[in-house]
Amino acid sequence: MAYFLKERGVSVSVVNPLVIKRYCQMKLVRAKTDKKDAMMIARYGESETPQLWEPTSEIILMTQQLETYLEGLKKRRTMVTNQLHSFRHTGILNKELEKELEEEIADYDEKIARKEKEIKDLLDKENRELVHNLQSIPGIGPRTASLFIITTNGFRDFDNYKQVISYYGVAPRIFESGTSVKGRGRICKLGMSQVRKILYMAGWSAIRCNKACRELYGRLREKGKPFKVAMIAVVNKLIKQAFAIAKSGIEYQHDYKPTFARTIEQLT
Repeated sequence: MAYFLKERGVSVSVVNPLVIKRYCQMKLVRAKTDKKDAMMIARYGESETPQLWEPTSEIILMTQQLETYLEGLKKRRTMVTNQLHSFRHTGILNKELEKELEEEIADYDEKIARKEKEIKDLLDKENRELVHNLQSIPGIGPRTASLFIITTNGFRDFDNYKQVISYYGVAPRIFESGTSVKGRGRICKLGMSQVRKILYMAGWSAIRCNKACRELYGRLREKGKPFKVAMIAVVNKLIKQAFAIAKSGIEYQHDYKPTFARTIEQLT
């Protein structure tokens, strides 16, 4: 619908439905009809003036479709592999069935490799430099770099790294009130669970090879913070680094200092 309207010159804003729902609750709207919903959406657009939507590039859309298909291939491969493993552990397995399952797994491996190459080739068409720069960050490999670009439209859909953190559902959510209510901190999981899994894996790698992430993790653990809290902080640090690299257009520098800090150092 958004593409249809955009092609005909209509200004479009794409808003998370939960935002509209919370807006209606704030206005104490009790009725739930199509007419009432349309009126509240119009009022929201008039009062909040949401940001205008810009269509995602054709390359990114094609890559997103391939990524979704690739994820399905991997799940189906895992299912068949587990099935073969289970059959073998019974001690009795039809040899023809075993061969057929092995061939099916090999077929999935071939398809997965082919689709991963297609994704890489598509991203290289208009994001070659960004892919390279993102992979210069210790802890971020080809898979993570690709997901960053695919899910954020090359970071063009976001104005700051905090928006990306919220989008992925790894933003810390504090539950406190006064001095008596001290709820357990959690992350706000209003985001993509599959991307979070990839980011956690990147976080593990970053703890070992990314100086800034390793030092952050060490400081938090020394302060007695739980492992999960420290890991989320590392993931957010990686997102912050990736956002800065994407917006600056330069490779990662482990000893990078902000312009102000460099100026002070030169003066002293």
